[in-house]
Amino acid sequence: MKLFFHSEQLKHRPASYYSRGKMREPQEKPERMHELLQTVARLNLPLSTAKDFGTKPLLEVHTLGYLNFLQNAHKEWMDLPDDWGEEVLSNIFVRENNREIGILAKAAKYLADGSAPIGKDTWTSVYWSAQTALSCAEALVQENEQFAIGLTRPAGHHARKDGAGGFCYINNAAVVAQYLKQHYSRIAIIDTDMHHGQGIQEIFYDRPDVLYTSVHGDPTNFYPVVTGFADGYGIDQGYGYNKNFPMPHGSSEKTFFEHIDQAINFVKLFQPEVVIHVMGFDVYVDDPQAKCAVSTAGFEKLAEKIKSVGVPTISLIEGGYCIEKLDENFQSFLKGFDIHSTPSKAGKQEVSAT
Repeated sequence: MKLFFHSEQLKHRPASYYSRGKMREPQEKPERMHELLQTVARLNLPLSTAKDFGTKPLLEVHTLGYLNFLQNAHKEWMDLPDDWGEEVLSNIFVRENNREIGILAKAAKYLADGSAPIGKDTWTSVYWSAQTALSCAEALVQENEQFAIGLTRPAGHHARKDGAGGFCYINNAAVVAQYLKQHYSRIAIIDTDMHHGQGIQEIFYDRPDVLYTSVHGDPTNFYPVVTGFADGYGIDQGYGYNKNFPMPHGSSEKTFFEHIDQAINFVKLFQPEVVIHVMGFDVYVDDPQAKCAVSTAGFEKLAEKIKSVGVPTISLIEGGYCIEKLDENFQSFLKGFDIHSTPSKAGKQEVSAT
């Protein structure tokens, strides 16, 4: 098993979060990653620094115009003479017939909602989040690793081909899946985050070579609200290769795992050569985003079920906003992959994030 991270991912610190008619306290903040890194240190696990694969793998999934926006939007915003705030955050959303004249028009096109502001360091962090995911892929291909885990922050599964939203900017799982197509013909993505990954669904909706299956909360009045229903099967050649398992709000842990078992059985029927797991700790019972009640012990069980598919697997750690429990929950998840504390030669547990 190899675990990847890059310290540049810590720089993104959103100050704005507009949701359900209110400005709210941002939940996707660097402190989340500090807790996950604490787990790595506590267990004395080797942590590898992500390599730089450049933008080419990103352009296999996202449009050039969108990536250009992510990279340059903040500077263009701050160059304006008026007080536009410290982050790019649109109050206008117009995707169609948008000529992209001016930064506000670009933001109207490329920002899907009020939960993905762009600050001065956002591009740097999302770029290295994607490189972290790609480093996991290389570990499977070049080093014959059976498992690789990426501490990917910001997360990615809500990012569309040309749109940011839901705390997500670059779709890490989709980038990795497309990268792995050079080496594998059948790839399965298993998404167990609390929210449906509509970005992944959109990218692969017409393709039979990448199966997407997702267990998530019923999207009725719950993000992303317009996708993730049980009748989303895919289109054209991809029909039947998209499978959603929405859970009723307030689901028990038992119900969660009933849906997980259905998803795992569907993936096994597909017989993938590799699995990409989008892991969200926001299914935890006390998470502010949770609509189900997974316990800390449940994350060990979840990892065991993902592992049971029996093929090389990448887990991308994405959602999870009950910060005080992330360390404990991540330890439980790692235990399910038979990853335990290792002795330190120096007699103490340390981790390098640079």
